[in-house]
Amino acid sequence: MAEEIREKDIAQELEKMQYDPWLPFERKLVWGCIGLGIILLIILI
Repeated sequence: MAEEIREKDIAQELEKMQYDPWLPFERKLVWGCIGLGIILLIILI
């Protein structure tokens, strides 16, 4: 029963949260990390 209450509280909090778009440097950082990972996988293979 306690888990159901926690899940409801979490669901309500998630609904209250606003969507924050990524900042330009965050987008570059994510794509840079993905690109680096792909390059390193190619080198490893």
